[in-house]
Order: sequence, then C-alpha cells, then structure tokens
Amino acid sequence: MEIRTVGVLGCGLMGSGIAQVSAAAGYRTIVREVNDPALQAGLGRIRKFLADGVAKGKVTEDAQTKTLGNLTGTTSTADLKDCDIVIEAIVESLDEKRAIYQAVEAVVRPETIIASNTSSLCITELAAATTRPDRFGGLHFFNPVPLMKLVEVIRALTTSEETSRALTAFAGSLGKEPITAPDRPGFIVNRLLVPYLLDAIREYERGLGTIEDIDKGMKLGCGYPMGPFTLLDFVGLDTTYYIANIMFEEFREPRFAPPPLLKRMVLAGYHGRKTKRGFYSY
Repeated sequence: MEIRTVGVLGCGLMGSGIAQVSAAAGYRTIVREVNDPALQAGLGRIRKFLADGVAKGKVTEDAQTKTLGNLTGTTSTADLKDCDIVIEAIVESLDEKRAIYQAVEAVVRPETIIASNTSSLCITELAAATTRPDRFGGLHFFNPVPLMKLVEVIRALTTSEETSRALTAFAGSLGKEPITAPDRPGFIVNRLLVPYLLDAIREYERGLGTIEDIDKGMKLGCGYPMGPFTLLDFVGLDTTYYIANIMFEEFREPRFAPPPLLKRMVLAGYHGRKTKRGFYSY
C-alpha cells in the first residue's frame, strides 16, 4: 500500500498545514478548496510560513522550493483522482463530510484510503458514510501542523489492519510521532485536555484567581508552555465548546459539561485569537 500522491480536502488552518508537511516530505500533494479565494488564502499561508522560515534560518531555500514544487491547489474534486490517500480537513459537520466523501469516492480508485482530521466526530460513523469503511481511518493532526510532532491515528471498528498500518507509516513519514487513539470522543489528547480547560474556567468563575494568575501559575508552576486561558484563546473557545458538547453527549459526565461562562462567550462571538477577543484581547 504505497503512498505517492496525497490529497487534502480543505486549505484552512489545518488543511494548509497538512498539505505543507505532505509536500515537504516529498509527496505530490493536491489540496482542494471550495472556491478560489479560500484556496489562495490557504496557499498564501503556506508560502508565508515557508518564507518566514527561510528568513529565520529554519527552512532552507532548497526545501522551500521543493515543498512548493510538490504542491498543487484546485477547486475541483476531480483533480484528486490519482491520489493514494485523501485527508479531509473541512468543517466539523457530519453532513458536509458525508457529502465530500461521496464526491471524492466518485473519482478516486477503489484502493484509495480516506482519512479524517476530525478532532471530535466518531470515526466509525464517518467510515460508515463511505463505500470503503475498511479503508477509512482518523489522522488527527495538531495546530500548528508544521510544528506539532504528534498525530493521533484512530481506527474505526471497520478499519482494516492494513489500512491502520498504512496510516501509521504515513504519519511517521511526515516526521511526526504517531500514537494509536481509541475511537471515542476526544480520542486521547482532547479527552484529557478539555476537562482541564473546562475546570480552569469553572475555578475562575468561583474566584480561584485572576485569569493572568491562573495562567502564570500553570505555566511557571507546572512548566506548561502556556496557561489554560491562553491555550483556550489559541485553540478557539468555539472549538472547545463544540468538542465539550460532543463529549458530554457521549459520556454524560459533569466534567465534560461546558461551563456557563464559556457558552456566553461563544454566543457573544468572543472566540479567542481569531476574533481578536477571548479571555484576552488581541
């Protein structure tokens, strides 16, 4: 099950990062977006990341040229027909994912693997929306993809052993460290991280300390690279709220329930860095 050509669905923050690391690893990479403005924005993000890396001496000009040379953008699903693996990184909507899988399956070969970068949806349910549930799995990358070393490899009930091995090997070929995660909401990382972030919000509401002091306490006292509120703003309060709701619906445990403050901030449009306002202002 040799992978030569990689398709990426979505050229947003995650999709562009996945496309970049795939192209940098030497794979012919085709990234598909719904329209040209979105595609150009994503490709521009990749070019800027590489250019900044060259300016800082972290990326060679040769590596920049090779990465961009392996990368192609498109707005047509038909251009993915020769892909050996297609990684989906679109919005967290089951209906939209089902629709794009159907479009992809109409053009790719029967042996092509489809993988989802979902951070919360059930991989078995997504696999069941395809005609190749044995050749479907989860590849959960972390933001920012070019810098974060971890990839969670999630096996659906229907994923074949051969597909699971291929996904793990592919993740390793990108210079990432793959770990095997269960097909349960949150997988491994978010299953442990989200309750921690929700607890930080609850304790802040109870007067444990200021946002700044709680962040400083966890950063300097525990050696974390950033405190919980800085991380919430970075991840996105809306994203955290969405994942927490899915986890609560699955397990019905109070620790997964979104705190009232988080809900109010999301409703107010305070989603963190991307909206210039979250627990901090940017």
